[in-house]
Amino acid sequence: MDRTEMVDKIKKEVAKYEDDMVKFMRDIIRIPSESCEEKEVVQRIKEELEALDFDEVFIDEMGNVFGRVGTGPRVIAYDAHIDTVGVGNPDEWDWDPFEGKMEDGIIYGRGATDQEGAMVSMAYAGKVIKDLGLHEEFSLYMVGTVQEEDCDGLCWQYILNEGVLDPEMVVVTEPTNLNIYRGHRGRMEMEVITTGVSCHGSAPERGDNSLYKMAPIISGIEQLNEELKVDPFLGKGTIAVTHITNDTPSLCAVPNRSAIHLDRRLTAGEDKELAVKQVEEVVEKAGMEAEVRILNYDTPSYTGFVYETEKYYPTWVLEEDHPVVQSTVDAYKDVFDEEPKVDKWTFSTNGVSIMGRAGIPCVGFGPANEIYAHTVNDQIPVEHLVKAAELYAALPEYLE
Repeated sequence: MDRTEMVDKIKKEVAKYEDDMVKFMRDIIRIPSESCEEKEVVQRIKEELEALDFDEVFIDEMGNVFGRVGTGPRVIAYDAHIDTVGVGNPDEWDWDPFEGKMEDGIIYGRGATDQEGAMVSMAYAGKVIKDLGLHEEFSLYMVGTVQEEDCDGLCWQYILNEGVLDPEMVVVTEPTNLNIYRGHRGRMEMEVITTGVSCHGSAPERGDNSLYKMAPIISGIEQLNEELKVDPFLGKGTIAVTHITNDTPSLCAVPNRSAIHLDRRLTAGEDKELAVKQVEEVVEKAGMEAEVRILNYDTPSYTGFVYETEKYYPTWVLEEDHPVVQSTVDAYKDVFDEEPKVDKWTFSTNGVSIMGRAGIPCVGFGPANEIYAHTVNDQIPVEHLVKAAELYAALPEYLE
């Protein structure tokens, strides 16, 4: 069939499943699934994929869930992380964050925006692809990944490094408000540590206050932020002191060790070596001795599996004229009969590992608006679930 006929059939088929998509969406919102606690929602997703008659459904050692449609030699993947952040103060919510409330065509609850809704659209896109017999040259994997909120891209480091999948491209389905995204800044977490000698606070001259040593370093970090590179597409690199800790025998004693946590956002052309060097130069300019280090992540997944990594999440950008971007633009035009907005995320995604580390092309397209991510207004329009499923089902036909 030609593309026009294919798109018409996809739209009709997706429309048949709207009520099922709503039910599935509300079901998974009702299951709390913070990072490292995703077991129940993974099982619910597996159950749905099996009911939709995917060709293969499995869960890997880390706890990511996979559904495959098709047996063709070309492998592509759609990624949705299915963990969420916590709810914060429940009193700030106007509804139960785990109710799956639906009102005026919008579903509310923790994870609706970021980003369990895309998993729903992916699942039903797979169903439609199989029902219509589309894309026979592909093996399409719909992947629900874990621990993203805790450690961006850790799941895909494991998937790629351990040979679970080797896709030619990946659709990252984080919320884009149904726009097409092609990159975002990277980030990293660093720590600066100063040491001194503790003593009684009544006679501070007897000790060596580690916190005082940190003060000029903090001022230097603030100044460094003003001087960082600006990229015309991704925007400015940033650095911020976000936390400080002290080791001290009591609140009446001078601290002997102080540490600051740094949140560093990396624009195009910035990497971890540059970022560490810049902070070391701040320390040197302050005339202090301090240790600068990148932090590690070693928290077990819900299966108990540990995959340790550095807390460095590389910047990635796919050029606007890249075939994967242009194929997605062409699919968008045919499916929605309008020009797409091609943009970038403000926050970070699993693309940091897929393209940032492994160099596998990524393109972003997802339901929901990222402005509601991690907020008490977490929500997704039902219309977005439907439209995302339509594009997900059509896209492989457009890939060169």
